[in-house]
Amino acid sequence: MASAIPTAMERPHFIGIGGAGMSGIAKILAQRGARVAGSDAKESATAESLRSLGATVHIGHAAGHLASDATCVVVSSAIRADNPELVRAAELSVPVVHRSDALASLMGGLRAIAVAGTHGKTTTTSMLAVALTGLGLDPSYAIGGDLEGPGTNARHGEGDIFVAEADESDRSFQKYDPEVAIVLNVELDHHANYASMDEIYESFETFVGKINPGGTLVISADQHGAVELARRVRDRAGLNVVTYGESGTADVRVHKITPRGLTSEVTVLLNGKFLTFTVSVPGRHYALNAVAALAAGVALGIPAHNLASALGTYTGVKRRLQLKGEVKGVQVIDSYAHHPTEMTADLEAMRGAATDARLVVVFQPHLFSRTQELGKEMGQALALADLSVVLDIYPAREDPVPGVTSALIIDAAKAAGATVTAVHDMSSVPDVIAGMAAPGDLVLTMGAGDVTDLGPAILARLSH
Repeated sequence: MASAIPTAMERPHFIGIGGAGMSGIAKILAQRGARVAGSDAKESATAESLRSLGATVHIGHAAGHLASDATCVVVSSAIRADNPELVRAAELSVPVVHRSDALASLMGGLRAIAVAGTHGKTTTTSMLAVALTGLGLDPSYAIGGDLEGPGTNARHGEGDIFVAEADESDRSFQKYDPEVAIVLNVELDHHANYASMDEIYESFETFVGKINPGGTLVISADQHGAVELARRVRDRAGLNVVTYGESGTADVRVHKITPRGLTSEVTVLLNGKFLTFTVSVPGRHYALNAVAALAAGVALGIPAHNLASALGTYTGVKRRLQLKGEVKGVQVIDSYAHHPTEMTADLEAMRGAATDARLVVVFQPHLFSRTQELGKEMGQALALADLSVVLDIYPAREDPVPGVTSALIIDAAKAAGATVTAVHDMSSVPDVIAGMAAPGDLVLTMGAGDVTDLGPAILARLSH
């Protein structure tokens, strides 16, 4: 088993160490014995957890944060060229390593499962991490969200399996060489990096081409983009293709999904035998993610019945329909959904879990480019809610685009019959929700930005 630290990673410095992907790599390196340092824009629980592993974490970005003996500087695609620590790295001739190359180096020599797709990567990777850990296989994992149980997004394990979320947004997933790859779905997103579906398909084809000879692609038999990708790669030599889903043509066929409140019971037909297991999170899409995880584990040689039972122990990832609390009969739930497909899936899951409840959504659009391309579809998704509050766009790494505002979403939502309120001041949202919500309602904070911070504030306001 390979778990040594590559020489270049012995004293790494991470710019943006608190990010979901970056922090995971930093944690694994720290657990392997590297002297990890880095910086982030603001203090956070992630920064504190890194310090508890021995990492040095600076708040704010400054040239002086980069130690003169750093062996490399790790960056993500979000780090701009004028970052003072990156400029200082050039002055000191310190090698700059992209996050994906750092992660690829950690997978070296291990049996890697890389989980890709426009939606569902974090959940499916997490399901595998929890299940394999529960089976005593002690995997390493790197995930884009914190698991509810361990409360972390990454871990160095002593086993020979490494489970990683494979991000297509900047094509970085093309760096990995997995034994098993999962593709959950293929849709157009990340408009700053992809101009068309053809470019998306080309990128995913390159990712599939990196699967080890004799390895396996596990791919949806239901989603149009995945079906097309499977058609394009099916005849490649040395590639095993295993399809899963509700389609009658699926190799691992979903026979039935039975909602049971905030859980589901799933029955699949696998290798000629029916297998029934529980998924402890609500919604059809999460059930299908669990089936993808099952198929991937079986491809590694793990007995299906053992893996199915272990998958039932998965209880969720922070921000993926995470219950934040309940006050006076109002439940507040947090969702990371920010693409129309994800929004629709989570809203439908909530409808299925509580058919008699009113659904009140606080939605924060993420990125100007995504809103420009998909604002209409976001608005249409919000029509699934009874009441919606729409905030201003969370820019993340992007500069504003003239004429692109939340009004694009609000207008589309109203045209689809939704009841929508525009709120420009986030601090006023708890009061707004307190005026809307009644006992029995579900309040869903939704988006990939700092809308997640509103959950506790809403609960506190409701308790008055």
